[in-house]
Amino acid sequence: MRLTSLLHSAVLAAILCPARGGAAPQSSAPPAAPGTQQSNADDPERKQAFALFDQHKMSEAVPLLEKVTAKYPNDPVAHEHLGAALVNRSATWTEPEKRKGDLLSARRALLRAKELGDDSPLCNVLLKEIPEDGSETPFSARADVDAAMKRGEAAFANSDLDTALKEYMLAFDLDPKLYLAALDIGDTYYRLKQTDQAGEWFARAIQIAPNRETAYRYWGDALMADSRMKEARIKFIEAVVAWPYQQIAWDGLSQWVKRNKLVYKDVSINLPKAPTTDAKGGINITLDADDKGGGAAWIMYSMERALWHGEKFAKEFPQEKLYRHTLKEEVDALSVTASVYQETAAADSKGKKKKAKPSAPDPQLELLVKLKTEGMLEPFVLFLHPDQEIVKDFEAYQAAHRDKLLEFLDKYLVPEAP
Repeated sequence: MRLTSLLHSAVLAAILCPARGGAAPQSSAPPAAPGTQQSNADDPERKQAFALFDQHKMSEAVPLLEKVTAKYPNDPVAHEHLGAALVNRSATWTEPEKRKGDLLSARRALLRAKELGDDSPLCNVLLKEIPEDGSETPFSARADVDAAMKRGEAAFANSDLDTALKEYMLAFDLDPKLYLAALDIGDTYYRLKQTDQAGEWFARAIQIAPNRETAYRYWGDALMADSRMKEARIKFIEAVVAWPYQQIAWDGLSQWVKRNKLVYKDVSINLPKAPTTDAKGGINITLDADDKGGGAAWIMYSMERALWHGEKFAKEFPQEKLYRHTLKEEVDALSVTASVYQETAAADSKGKKKKAKPSAPDPQLELLVKLKTEGMLEPFVLFLHPDQEIVKDFEAYQAAHRDKLLEFLDKYLVPEAP
């Protein structure tokens, strides 16, 4: 685990989402016990604690936030702030046990915030990144590099950004292939509000590891804080393309969408249930045909997937001994569905079914035809309909068709910048 990535989340929360006063997140948690006040936005200690948090004086904020959460145990925002502040303070200790103690306390505070209904990106990211046992992994197997990074992290946590930059630069000089050093140099420039220099270092980190999403997302955060929304949009899209199967990459993009008061484009297509195999190895298809013109097409989807279960998989993937649901299978099934729908619609339009009332266009199948025509079925599946088996095909497709993945998000899913 990297503490600096957690510090970035805490700092970003203070920059982009200043203290929310007495407002609590939407919650489905049970109401507070009678006589227990959830919070008091006018409490002087709470005001002081939140002010220190917004000023990035996290270590100073911790004892006050501990008093506030003791006084108001049902205040989700105070618990969230305490968790973030403890993460920050943990990086300032040289003693491993103190670092671990703060991380464990941070996790407890964030879990309490979550229990009280906090579903913010900050809370979710921190909880995901802090191991249950508070453990840490070294930055590098080289002792000199690891020591420089830890000194930089401690300085960053104490807002001594000049020292942090010096130590991170030293680590990078010692190991120019260390992704985290380049990333943290960029992050420090971001804190210094030097967005262009931050971008240069995020670009270096991306050159080292183009399929790690963090540098793209940090770059997007920096550009968004600088109100450069069109550029930020591109970086958040690139973060998702780097690796879409972790929520944090999507959280960055969703934050951009929300910040600009936009909504994602609707690319929803309801797929039929997958074929199943019974105890004797027989393949069962669940048909849900309708009378709106799309039933026959979706029957072909199910039949094509059944063929893959029965024989196609073994022919296409002879090196794999056990059947799995592949990207190629899903795209074949969707492609057949689109073709059948097109043929049916063409027959209707030419009057070949004079006795039958022409079917109304099916919006989802019309979209499917468009995706097929524009070569977007693979990105559609990989982003919007993946399962654990299809995910195995992502890296190979990404290596050959990164441009298609970027195009799909840009054209079909992510709204334009205002």
